[in-house]
Amino acid sequence: MSNSTPAPLSTDPDGTIVYIVDDDALFRRALTGLLRSAGLAVRAFDSTEAFLAAPRPATPSCLLLDVRLQGRSGLAFQAELSEGGRAHLPIIFMTGYGDIAMSVKAMKAGAVDFLAKPFRDQDIIDAVLAALEKDANRLAADRALHTLRAGWDSLTPREREVLQHVAAGLMNKQIAANMGIAEITAKIHRGQAMKKMNARSVAELMRKMEALGIAHLRA
Repeated sequence: MSNSTPAPLSTDPDGTIVYIVDDDALFRRALTGLLRSAGLAVRAFDSTEAFLAAPRPATPSCLLLDVRLQGRSGLAFQAELSEGGRAHLPIIFMTGYGDIAMSVKAMKAGAVDFLAKPFRDQDIIDAVLAALEKDANRLAADRALHTLRAGWDSLTPREREVLQHVAAGLMNKQIAANMGIAEITAKIHRGQAMKKMNARSVAELMRKMEALGIAHLRA
Protein backbone atom coordinates (compact mmCIF):
# COMPACT_ATOMS: atom_id res chain seq x y z
CA MET A 1 0.00 0.00 0.00
CA SER A 2 1.37 3.38 -0.97
CA ASN A 3 1.64 6.17 1.64
CA SER A 4 -0.94 8.92 1.42
CA THR A 5 -1.25 12.38 2.96
CA PRO A 6 -2.31 12.07 6.61
CA ALA A 7 -5.98 12.94 7.04
CA PRO A 8 -8.09 13.54 10.14
CA LEU A 9 -9.97 10.53 11.44
CA SER A 10 -13.69 10.39 10.85
CA THR A 11 -16.66 8.47 12.16
CA ASP A 12 -20.10 7.94 10.75
CA PRO A 13 -22.53 6.69 13.44
CA ASP A 14 -25.33 6.43 10.88
CA GLY A 15 -23.34 4.31 8.42
CA THR A 16 -20.51 1.84 8.47
CA ILE A 17 -17.29 2.23 10.44
CA VAL A 18 -13.89 0.69 9.86
CA TYR A 19 -11.71 0.38 12.96
CA ILE A 20 -7.93 0.17 12.67
CA VAL A 21 -5.58 -1.00 15.42
CA ASP A 22 -1.91 -0.67 14.45
CA ASP A 23 0.97 0.80 16.47
CA ASP A 24 2.77 2.09 13.36
CA ALA A 25 1.63 5.72 13.14
CA LEU A 26 2.71 6.26 9.53
CA PHE A 27 1.02 3.09 8.34
CA ARG A 28 -2.09 3.88 10.36
CA ARG A 29 -2.43 7.31 8.76
CA ALA A 30 -1.80 5.95 5.27
CA LEU A 31 -4.43 3.25 5.68
CA THR A 32 -6.90 5.75 7.10
CA GLY A 33 -6.37 8.01 4.10
CA LEU A 34 -6.82 5.15 1.66
CA LEU A 35 -10.08 3.96 3.21
CA ARG A 36 -11.44 7.49 3.47
CA SER A 37 -10.67 8.01 -0.21
CA ALA A 38 -12.92 5.00 -0.86
CA GLY A 39 -15.76 6.74 0.98
CA LEU A 40 -15.44 4.79 4.23
CA ALA A 41 -15.63 6.21 7.76
CA VAL A 42 -12.60 5.29 9.85
CA ARG A 43 -11.48 5.31 13.46
CA ALA A 44 -7.84 4.41 14.09
CA PHE A 45 -6.09 3.44 17.33
CA ASP A 46 -2.51 2.72 18.33
CA SER A 47 -3.43 -0.01 20.83
CA THR A 48 -6.12 -2.54 21.66
CA GLU A 49 -6.65 -0.74 24.98
CA ALA A 50 -7.52 2.50 23.20
CA PHE A 51 -9.87 0.63 20.88
CA LEU A 52 -11.71 -1.01 23.79
CA ALA A 53 -12.02 2.30 25.63
CA ALA A 54 -13.68 4.07 22.69
CA PRO A 55 -17.47 4.03 22.19
CA ARG A 56 -18.67 1.90 19.30
CA PRO A 57 -22.16 2.52 17.90
CA ALA A 58 -24.30 -0.43 16.83
CA THR A 59 -23.58 -0.01 13.15
CA PRO A 60 -21.98 -2.32 10.58
CA SER A 61 -18.26 -2.36 11.26
CA CYS A 62 -15.05 -4.34 10.99
CA LEU A 63 -11.61 -4.31 12.58
CA LEU A 64 -8.30 -4.10 10.74
CA LEU A 65 -5.89 -5.56 13.29
CA ASP A 66 -2.11 -5.78 13.16
CA VAL A 67 -0.78 -9.16 14.28
CA ARG A 68 2.33 -7.79 16.03
CA LEU A 69 1.45 -5.10 18.53
CA GLN A 70 3.30 -3.79 21.54
CA GLY A 71 2.06 -5.76 24.52
CA ARG A 72 -0.43 -8.45 23.57
CA SER A 73 -0.52 -9.74 20.02
CA GLY A 74 -3.40 -9.32 17.62
CA LEU A 75 -4.09 -13.05 17.85
CA ALA A 76 -4.29 -12.83 21.65
CA PHE A 77 -6.69 -9.89 21.34
CA GLN A 78 -8.85 -11.89 18.92
CA ALA A 79 -9.10 -14.64 21.53
CA GLU A 80 -9.97 -12.07 24.21
CA LEU A 81 -12.81 -10.68 22.11
CA SER A 82 -14.14 -14.19 21.56
CA GLU A 83 -14.02 -15.04 25.26
CA GLY A 84 -15.77 -11.77 26.06
CA GLY A 85 -18.69 -12.58 23.78
CA ARG A 86 -17.64 -10.10 21.07
CA ALA A 87 -16.54 -12.61 18.44
CA HIS A 88 -19.14 -11.21 16.03
CA LEU A 89 -16.88 -8.29 15.02
CA PRO A 90 -15.32 -9.21 11.64
CA ILE A 91 -11.52 -9.06 11.91
CA ILE A 92 -9.07 -8.59 9.06
CA PHE A 93 -5.51 -9.30 10.15
CA MET A 94 -2.58 -7.38 8.73
CA THR A 95 1.05 -8.37 9.19
CA GLY A 96 4.50 -7.92 7.74
CA TYR A 97 5.69 -11.11 9.38
CA GLY A 98 2.90 -13.57 8.75
CA ASP A 99 3.27 -17.21 7.92
CA ILE A 100 0.88 -19.96 6.89
CA ALA A 101 0.50 -21.37 10.42
CA MET A 102 -0.36 -17.95 11.80
CA SER A 103 -2.95 -17.24 9.10
CA VAL A 104 -4.56 -20.66 9.57
CA LYS A 105 -4.83 -20.06 13.32
CA ALA A 106 -6.41 -16.66 12.77
CA MET A 107 -8.92 -17.93 10.21
CA LYS A 108 -9.90 -20.91 12.37
CA ALA A 109 -10.57 -18.47 15.21
CA GLY A 110 -13.00 -16.56 13.00
CA ALA A 111 -10.97 -13.93 11.14
CA VAL A 112 -12.50 -13.01 7.78
CA ASP A 113 -9.17 -12.31 6.06
CA PHE A 114 -5.41 -12.26 6.59
CA LEU A 115 -3.32 -9.87 4.50
CA ALA A 116 0.46 -9.63 4.35
CA LYS A 117 2.02 -6.17 4.23
CA PRO A 118 2.55 -4.57 1.83
CA PHE A 119 -0.79 -5.34 0.21
CA ARG A 120 -2.51 -3.87 -2.81
CA ASP A 121 -4.92 -1.03 -2.15
CA GLN A 122 -7.75 -2.88 -3.88
CA ASP A 123 -7.15 -6.03 -1.83
CA ILE A 124 -7.69 -4.24 1.48
CA ILE A 125 -10.68 -2.31 0.16
CA ASP A 126 -12.30 -5.50 -1.14
CA ALA A 127 -11.65 -7.26 2.18
CA VAL A 128 -13.15 -4.37 4.14
CA LEU A 129 -16.28 -4.17 1.97
CA ALA A 130 -16.85 -7.92 2.34
CA ALA A 131 -16.42 -7.69 6.12
CA LEU A 132 -18.82 -4.75 6.38
CA GLU A 133 -21.42 -6.61 4.34
CA LYS A 134 -21.07 -9.62 6.63
CA ASP A 135 -21.60 -7.47 9.73
CA ALA A 136 -24.56 -5.68 8.14
CA ASN A 137 -26.20 -9.05 7.49
CA ARG A 138 -25.57 -10.08 11.11
CA LEU A 139 -27.13 -6.89 12.45
CA ALA A 140 -30.15 -7.30 10.18
CA ALA A 141 -30.62 -10.87 11.41
CA ASP A 142 -30.30 -9.71 15.03
CA ARG A 143 -32.93 -7.03 14.48
CA ALA A 144 -35.30 -9.51 12.83
CA LEU A 145 -34.90 -11.94 15.73
CA HIS A 146 -35.48 -9.13 18.25
CA THR A 147 -38.72 -8.24 16.45
CA LEU A 148 -39.79 -11.89 16.53
CA ARG A 149 -39.12 -12.14 20.26
CA ALA A 150 -41.06 -8.93 20.89
CA GLY A 151 -44.01 -10.34 18.95
CA TRP A 152 -43.97 -13.61 20.89
CA ASP A 153 -43.62 -11.79 24.22
CA SER A 154 -46.71 -9.71 23.38
CA LEU A 155 -48.89 -12.84 23.15
CA THR A 156 -51.13 -13.91 25.99
CA PRO A 157 -50.63 -17.46 27.38
CA ARG A 158 -53.79 -18.60 25.58
CA GLU A 159 -52.69 -17.05 22.27
CA ARG A 160 -49.37 -18.88 22.55
CA GLU A 161 -51.17 -22.16 23.15
CA VAL A 162 -53.42 -21.54 20.16
CA LEU A 163 -50.42 -20.82 17.92
CA GLN A 164 -48.72 -24.01 19.00
CA HIS A 165 -51.83 -25.91 17.88
CA VAL A 166 -51.91 -23.91 14.64
CA ALA A 167 -48.27 -24.80 13.96
CA ALA A 168 -49.19 -28.45 14.54
CA GLY A 169 -51.65 -28.18 11.65
CA LEU A 170 -54.92 -28.17 13.61
CA MET A 171 -58.05 -26.43 12.39
CA ASN A 172 -60.01 -24.02 14.57
CA LYS A 173 -62.58 -26.68 15.47
CA GLN A 174 -59.84 -29.08 16.58
CA ILE A 175 -58.04 -26.36 18.54
CA ALA A 176 -61.27 -25.46 20.31
CA ALA A 177 -61.91 -29.09 21.25
CA ASN A 178 -58.36 -29.59 22.56
CA MET A 179 -58.46 -26.41 24.63
CA GLY A 180 -62.08 -26.71 25.79
CA ILE A 181 -63.16 -23.38 24.31
CA ALA A 182 -65.69 -22.27 21.73
CA GLU A 183 -64.63 -22.45 18.08
CA ILE A 184 -65.26 -18.73 17.61
CA THR A 185 -63.00 -18.03 20.60
CA ALA A 186 -60.26 -20.17 19.06
CA LYS A 187 -60.69 -18.30 15.78
CA ILE A 188 -60.40 -14.90 17.48
CA HIS A 189 -57.31 -15.92 19.43
CA ARG A 190 -55.77 -17.32 16.26
CA GLY A 191 -56.39 -14.14 14.28
CA GLN A 192 -55.01 -11.88 16.98
CA ALA A 193 -51.94 -14.05 17.56
CA MET A 194 -51.09 -14.41 13.88
CA LYS A 195 -51.36 -10.62 13.53
CA LYS A 196 -49.04 -10.02 16.49
CA MET A 197 -46.50 -12.43 14.99
CA ASN A 198 -46.94 -10.87 11.54
CA ALA A 199 -47.40 -14.38 10.13
CA ARG A 200 -49.51 -14.65 7.00
CA SER A 201 -49.46 -18.45 6.78
CA VAL A 202 -48.91 -21.52 8.92
CA ALA A 203 -45.63 -22.18 7.13
CA GLU A 204 -44.39 -18.67 7.96
CA LEU A 205 -45.50 -19.10 11.57
CA MET A 206 -43.57 -22.37 11.84
CA ARG A 207 -40.41 -20.75 10.46
CA LYS A 208 -40.68 -17.96 13.01
CA MET A 209 -41.28 -20.33 15.90
CA GLU A 210 -38.29 -22.43 14.82
CA ALA A 211 -36.14 -19.27 14.69
CA LEU A 212 -37.17 -18.56 18.28
CA GLY A 213 -36.49 -22.15 19.32
CA ILE A 214 -40.14 -22.74 20.26
CA ALA A 215 -41.42 -26.26 19.70
CA HIS A 216 -44.97 -26.67 18.44
CA LEU A 217 -47.40 -29.24 19.78
CA ARG A 218 -47.82 -32.57 18.03
CA ALA A 219 -51.05 -33.01 16.07
